This record gives sequence, C-alpha cells and structure tokens, in this order.
Amino acid sequence: MAKRPASMKSTRSIMGEPRRLQNFAVEHDRTRLTPAALEAVRSLARQWAVTGDEMATLVGVSPSTWDRMAGKNWKQNLSQDQLTRVSALVGIFKGLHLLFADSMADEWVRLENSGPLFRNQTPVRMMINGGIPAMLEVRRYVDALRGGL
Repeated sequence: MAKRPASMKSTRSIMGEPRRLQNFAVEHDRTRLTPAALEAVRSLARQWAVTGDEMATLVGVSPSTWDRMAGKNWKQNLSQDQLTRVSALVGIFKGLHLLFADSMADEWVRLENSGPLFRNQTPVRMMINGGIPAMLEVRRYVDALRGGL
C-alpha cells in the first residue's frame, strides 16, 4: 500500500468523517491561517513590548515588511517558515500565561535568565540570535516548566 504524501494526511472529525490536517507547506492553509497569525503576532508584539526590529527578526521579515504587517498594510501570505515562527511564539505566549500572572508572563521574555539554555540572555535575545531552533527550544522549556512534557 502506497503512503499518502504529507499534504494528503487526514484525521477523523468529531462526526467521524475524514478531515485533512492543516499543513504550513500548503498554500491554501497558509492563505487561511495568515490573517489570524498576523493578528496574533501584532498582539504579542504589544504585550511583550518588543521593538519593530526585534519583531521583524522574530517573524523572519525585514523591518520595513514588519512595519507594513503591523500597520495592516501587508496583503501577502506568510511563508511556511514564518508560520512556524509565529506558531512557536504564540505557543510560548500561551504557555507563559498558563504559568504566570499576566504581567509576569509578558515580562518574562525580557528578563535575563541564568539557566543553561539562556546563558544570561533574555529569551527574546536568545530567539533573535538562534532563530527557529531557539524558538522551539524556548517553547519546549516553557512547556516543561508547566509540566507539559
């Protein structure tokens, strides 16, 4: 029996019918997910009080593109890479808000951390320097703190 390509994998819906899994590599899914992802990352930028240059690097775009995104003047779809970045950031945000009161959850990413993962950097600086692998590490770290791993 031949394996289905990743874009064709499905799962069962609540009613039992086959349902295709979303996939950041599929244009249709990126088109559907981009508006919500942009709104989430705009909100996250405000909550974390990151600069435009920092957010641009975290999302994987130029500062001028981030300015258009932040101003709601950007009409393209996010790429697979960019959606992966946004997904990691939103997961970190959600995990922190499950762990801490709102003010500490939002400040945590800006506090120097002496743990071995961070080596006296802030989580934001670590993610900026390390890209997607660092973002995924921070997300795993936050999930582990809250007992999710």
